[in-house]
Amino acid sequence: MLRDSRRLRPLVLTLIALTVLVGVNLPPAVAYVQDWQYQRLINSVEYQRQYGKWDVLDLPPDQRVNAIHSALLPTGKVMLIAGSGNKEDMFATRALKSLLYDPATGESKIIPVPDDMFCAGQTLLPDGRLLVAGGTARYEKLDGAVTYAAGAMRVKNENPDVGREIPAGTEFVSPEGKAYRTIRPNVVPPATKVATRAGATVTAAEERVFVESVTPGPQGVTLQPGLQYAITGLSGAAAKDVYGLGEALTLDKQNYQGTEAAFTFDPVAETWSRVDDMDFARWYPTLTPMPDGRVLALSGLDNIGNVLNGETEVFDPRTNRFVEDKGLTQYFPTYPSVFTTAAPGRLFYTGANSGYGPAEAGRAPGFWDMGTNVITPVPGLRDPSLLETAGSAWLGPVQDQRMVVVGGGGIGESPLTTGRIDEIDLDAASPAFRAGPVLPDPVRYPNLTTLPDDSMLISHGSRDYRGKGSSDVLDAHLLRAGPEPGGTLVEAADPHVGRNYHGQAVLLPDGRVLTAGSDPLFDDERNTIPGTFEQRVEIYSPPYLFQGDRPEITDAPAVMRRGQTVPVATPDGARVTKARLMRLMSSTHVTAVDQYSVALDVRAGAGGVEVTLPGRLETLPVGNYMLVLVDDRGVPSEGSMVRVP
Repeated sequence: MLRDSRRLRPLVLTLIALTVLVGVNLPPAVAYVQDWQYQRLINSVEYQRQYGKWDVLDLPPDQRVNAIHSALLPTGKVMLIAGSGNKEDMFATRALKSLLYDPATGESKIIPVPDDMFCAGQTLLPDGRLLVAGGTARYEKLDGAVTYAAGAMRVKNENPDVGREIPAGTEFVSPEGKAYRTIRPNVVPPATKVATRAGATVTAAEERVFVESVTPGPQGVTLQPGLQYAITGLSGAAAKDVYGLGEALTLDKQNYQGTEAAFTFDPVAETWSRVDDMDFARWYPTLTPMPDGRVLALSGLDNIGNVLNGETEVFDPRTNRFVEDKGLTQYFPTYPSVFTTAAPGRLFYTGANSGYGPAEAGRAPGFWDMGTNVITPVPGLRDPSLLETAGSAWLGPVQDQRMVVVGGGGIGESPLTTGRIDEIDLDAASPAFRAGPVLPDPVRYPNLTTLPDDSMLISHGSRDYRGKGSSDVLDAHLLRAGPEPGGTLVEAADPHVGRNYHGQAVLLPDGRVLTAGSDPLFDDERNTIPGTFEQRVEIYSPPYLFQGDRPEITDAPAVMRRGQTVPVATPDGARVTKARLMRLMSSTHVTAVDQYSVALDVRAGAGGVEVTLPGRLETLPVGNYMLVLVDDRGVPSEGSMVRVP
């Protein structure tokens, strides 16, 4: 027995050691098996046919940017604009850049930008150029970080014969000797002179500029508004004609400040060009394309850091100039979601916005009549106080005039968030929002992308402000248009990369969806580690790309006109049931007011199909589109670039 027990001892010790080893390594082993099973599942044909697939792009390190704005260009390439990318050191060194990515080849290249387009507005023009207007003139300074008292100075010019340049560094001195300097250059126009029977009436011209004390600390504070400031270097009549009227100059928080600068990007030459400056500086503006190809510039923070008080201007691509429309004076929070509608001269504001503005002003959704400047509110929206960082988009083709508002949160750093999906039919006799599906997770910053099969991809976002508490929502859904209010919500494959603030999504010509950007406030659940900007790009392939052969467009006109019937060559004409024009879209800050789908009449024709375009300008605005044919399985062709002049 003793001999047998000695023989068994090594075996027992080995078994004990193996048991301990398995016990220590069991959790990692189980995790490895679970991950292997998950990867096998999501890469299976059956799964992708039902849910689709996400792929993370492997861009080289020197080709990665802090994407803030995304736009699909008529060349099929995607422009990702960073500017300073929310990095003040990049702003200071003027290391401002954009990335041009070709989804067809995977090639990319960095293109410097001529000004800080961080948090500008953007949209495509009818000739294919990308218009970017506004951006960052100065980064914010938070309470406690302000060294030099600062604020607004109203510069007056009483001379009707000549304007006056106010260079950066111009010094204004108060009656008690306190001095303040301008940060940026400006020009004060001549005064207005109107002839009267008694002679003439002169009304002083006025421009507001931002000034900063030359003395640090509390000594530079002036709380008394309305003091008259002399301009150093002016004397005699000039000193009498041109002067400053100061507002309160304090050490309080200073907001971001906008710029008037505007640029276009030529997608063929791949170069930036400056166009006419806007009349007003704008940071966080919306650029809403009009049916005739002009562009409305709305809202934003001005050169002082205040929300513009309803000043609206129009860009005409034929003249490359902005002109203020003094009849349009509605106040909106920054990045308002304002869309054109099927009714001439009537816009629709969904109430969604991103960022700055008081709770009691410009928050209610409604129709904006451009002739009367009146907004008519619409009722029925659930969680009406949770519209900041909400998404808005057309559901189905634009002819249906059905729009949804998805998710959103409370104003500022509010932890309140909703998963509401509400729909409104803009053509109804009494338009009102109706309750649709509810997302499983409440979400702000959701990306909404209209797809050519009349569904909508809803992806990403976070449950809390800028992803606080590691609250990124790593799921996606497809909202399918149907008779039910808000359509039908079905699950899609889960993205691998979380995206919240500064996230974007754009539809690609091949029917996939490119997503980029994300700027979390923190990188940990306890909110102690400063956030890292997400530079990875991820692309979603919807389920329709896994159903077998796709219909193919072998030839189509590059220019199509309203009301025209045109032939489209395809070997798959017998199974084509729908045709869509998908407008080339741009996206930033949950705002994508230039994306929509236009349904075309389609019928079999010689060598393929014939498609008939709508005849109304409001239904089919001037612009750049992708023609897509959809077969009886809901599978779309690749898009063929089309311009509607």
